[in-house]
Amino acid sequence: MSRLYRLGRPLLFTMEPESAHHLSIMALKHGLVPRMDVPVDSRLRVSVAGISFPNPIGLAAGYDKNAEVVDAALGLGFGFVEAGTVTPRPQPGNDRPRCFRLPKAEAMINRFGFNNDGHADALERLQRRRRRAGIVGVNIGANKDADDRIQDYVDGVSLFESVADYLTVNISSPNTPGLRALQSGEDLHRLLEAVVAARDGFAAMAASAKKPLFVKVAPDLVPEQIAEIAEAALRHQIDGLIVSNTTLSRDGVAGLAHSEETGGLSGRPLLARSTWALAAFRKALGPEMPLIGVGGVHDTESALLKIAAGADLVQLYTAMVYAGPGLPTAILKGLRAYLDETGADSLASLRDARVEEIVAKGPPSD
Repeated sequence: MSRLYRLGRPLLFTMEPESAHHLSIMALKHGLVPRMDVPVDSRLRVSVAGISFPNPIGLAAGYDKNAEVVDAALGLGFGFVEAGTVTPRPQPGNDRPRCFRLPKAEAMINRFGFNNDGHADALERLQRRRRRAGIVGVNIGANKDADDRIQDYVDGVSLFESVADYLTVNISSPNTPGLRALQSGEDLHRLLEAVVAARDGFAAMAASAKKPLFVKVAPDLVPEQIAEIAEAALRHQIDGLIVSNTTLSRDGVAGLAHSEETGGLSGRPLLARSTWALAAFRKALGPEMPLIGVGGVHDTESALLKIAAGADLVQLYTAMVYAGPGLPTAILKGLRAYLDETGADSLASLRDARVEEIVAKGPPSD
């Protein structure tokens, strides 16, 4: 599949990136992308926040914004898929063009602005597949023009708890003005208190287990901000953090075409920055809280780096633009080979091996 994708990629790259993205969604929706031969190995299984994941490689939010192809995406070999970001009301997002390829760096810049069809459509789709196998999370956000953004998150938690295996509170997109302010101060505490109360309240009324609640943070954080978020996450008993979203930095892409476009940068250049933030959060939080490492993952080596930096699970998205739909299974095969070579009993035994080393290097400088 990867070889076929490489052959077809030049033609695909003649299309505007967002149009190519929609084409890929349609291909998955209509069964034009075959299911992959997924490696099954008990050593790849990971238990996180009460959920047993068949493997640690997940599809990050942003690809399937409207929960249209979660089952088809699981068929590519992902151990879990995160739909969204979904906002209460449909919103068009920012004006096009709003997504740009940087092929020389295997990177993307986007300023989508939470474009999505809204809660109602995503909920309907997820209700239709709720009895199917596969772990699906829902990433929730706030409308750009919301009167009360915290209430938007509360509404998302309350609505999707019945159909999601876990929920992610996304407060780190750089493309909704003012959203990242929710990562600090009293706003952060009010938000976390509110979403935890909403999650617990729904579980009590439904007499069901509480769904894990994760918070997705930015990579552009200094140590003091990381300490503040870590303290708040522990105080409010958040189930885990997803580290991280896209970056405002242009480290690694300066001078390339489109590098000056406004928006968040993703892809290979994000690896160092996001991995440092991940390791810093692991050191601040200790060994118990689950962490999902995102940013720059493009092969087995980068996935292993995330695990060594403190990640229990790993997500990717942008790398598939360049490597194609065979990437998840290629990484899984590489992980199995690594376990065979090293004799490690499980991926979990590799976690945190390089936390101190990565933190000591400090964040990349622009």
